[in-house]
Amino acid sequence: MKQIAAIGLAFGFAVSLSGCSRSASPAADNSTSPSSSWSTLGTRAEPAAAATSITSNADAKWVDYNPPATYPNMNTTLSTITMADGTQLSAAVTLPADASGKSVTQALPTIVTLTGYNKNSPGNDAINSYAITHGYAQVVVDVRGTGGSQGQWEAFGATEQGDDRPILDWVVAQPFCNGRIGLYGGSLLAINAALAAAKNHPAVKAAFLIVPMADGYRDIVFTGGQTNLGFIPLWLGLVTADSVLNPEVLQNPASGIPLELTQLLSALTNFQVPLLLKAIVGDSDTVYDGAFWQIRSPIEQANNIHVPTFIVGGLQDIFQRGEPLLYETIKRNAPAKLLIGPWTHIATGNGLPVDGVPVLDHITLQWFDKYLRGQDSGAEQLPNVTQYVYGLGHYVSTTDWPNPQASVQRLYMRGDKSLRAEQPAQGEASNVTLQVPLNGVCSASAAQWTAGALGAVPLPCITDDGLAEALDVHYETAPLTNDLYLNGPIAVDLWVSTTGSDGGVAVRVDDVSGNTVSPLTNGLQTLSMSAVDTTRSRTLDEQIIQPWHTFTQAAQLTVTPGAPMKISVEVFPTSALIKTGHKLRISVGPSDFPHGLPPLPSLVGGVIGALTIYSDAQHVSSVLLPVVPTSTLP
Repeated sequence: MKQIAAIGLAFGFAVSLSGCSRSASPAADNSTSPSSSWSTLGTRAEPAAAATSITSNADAKWVDYNPPATYPNMNTTLSTITMADGTQLSAAVTLPADASGKSVTQALPTIVTLTGYNKNSPGNDAINSYAITHGYAQVVVDVRGTGGSQGQWEAFGATEQGDDRPILDWVVAQPFCNGRIGLYGGSLLAINAALAAAKNHPAVKAAFLIVPMADGYRDIVFTGGQTNLGFIPLWLGLVTADSVLNPEVLQNPASGIPLELTQLLSALTNFQVPLLLKAIVGDSDTVYDGAFWQIRSPIEQANNIHVPTFIVGGLQDIFQRGEPLLYETIKRNAPAKLLIGPWTHIATGNGLPVDGVPVLDHITLQWFDKYLRGQDSGAEQLPNVTQYVYGLGHYVSTTDWPNPQASVQRLYMRGDKSLRAEQPAQGEASNVTLQVPLNGVCSASAAQWTAGALGAVPLPCITDDGLAEALDVHYETAPLTNDLYLNGPIAVDLWVSTTGSDGGVAVRVDDVSGNTVSPLTNGLQTLSMSAVDTTRSRTLDEQIIQPWHTFTQAAQLTVTPGAPMKISVEVFPTSALIKTGHKLRISVGPSDFPHGLPPLPSLVGGVIGALTIYSDAQHVSSVLLPVVPTSTLP
């Protein structure tokens, strides 16, 4: 597990601290036009609004920016940063060095990384050696309660975020920093970078975020109101293990051993283990959305990010939902770019360079050379949005996300299990599936929601969803007579009933060719947690294509056994070309384990029974698709 985490969960992240005086925030360097087709997706603080689409930079091309290294070596030293409450944070400062091993003495632009995975842990790749050998300093800081730092870890909590500005102040005051900082990192480190960027420290001039989260509740921990048992226990255990297995203890056992014991006791009694147990048993402060999740969700602060920001995401990433949302928000106030590959979390960047898209280190250097050094690196001329397209097998660039040329298409789930443009008639049959809570153990989503770890096992069920959907109800189009290009979020509106007092619905979207069921994306929803706030939901052509569920205790619905109820399932965004002769499948089932398991109260109410999906004129079930003209593809 540690090796897997080192590959992807602990991407090198640097929060670059810069200048002592505030400069004017750069305006986004893309022209926009009103979009009558899309709205934005709201947040806890803001309702949805009419969207604007970037229309410039349509002919942009990727270039490989790979200048020769200016330094052959680098040196790392440990430092301590003391917070106002006396808590001491451990920091590693890495500087470029000449051929003789002597560190540079001039002040440099500085990359800052805020990690929870222990900067000194074996295999931790938080240090970006490529950037350092090209003339950058880097500071990697263990956030409080992790690694070599004192205090209690609370996963992006208010106290931890309160350390951001003092850390940046400390970096700016060091002789190695020239006052210009870039925030950088992946996964947890990218989340910390986004939260730090929102603090508007005058020294921060740019950010490079690799697979960041946007909404802690909706993206990952309680998708659809269900506890994510694929990733969250793995992640909480990883942070704890990285802190306990601390090489610094060998250097100073007298202080290191007590620190380790304190962190382990905190994990067992104060945060990690109690949080997981609360999620499983249904603690109201944890399983419902509220202040705990709001403070930990970067999307709630993204409007405050005014520095050029590059975001990297993945179509199979655990933060698949949130990465384009962060781009969409930040682009309003600063230059922003978005790159989405066909990656799981731990495989981010694999396969590059391809289709002209360079490796991530080269893009990072190009971004920082432009916005930290002011060099003519061409970063501002890169494509605004580049996404891998399933079915096409290539990366495609566009001017914006969501795609400005998308329009909505609604297909209806019919009683004969077909998927058609015509609405159902009176008396069409319903379809039934058993409420099995552990369906999907071997599936593409199981690989995705274990951060790609399960996908490392070469099992056919990881790339073909036929087995995972064996108990599901499948709604399929006829073989397509024309290619179908989908790009964006998907909504599945269902009329269902259950024989229990609650239940879950899992939706999978597939490209079917012959006997091969190729997974594209998925969604999850608990029946009692299906209340939708229409004022915060995203629309396309005035139809809700990305529902915003409230997930509050006050909005929880009563599920009456046997009574039909309408629910809307948010299916996470995808980018896919379904070719002529293939079929589009919408698979509806009762569960998607370990992606989600309802908290015990809901689980007990729906663990045994049957789920009915209706398809008649009074109970119309359908899917809303974001369709883009295939003429936009190369």
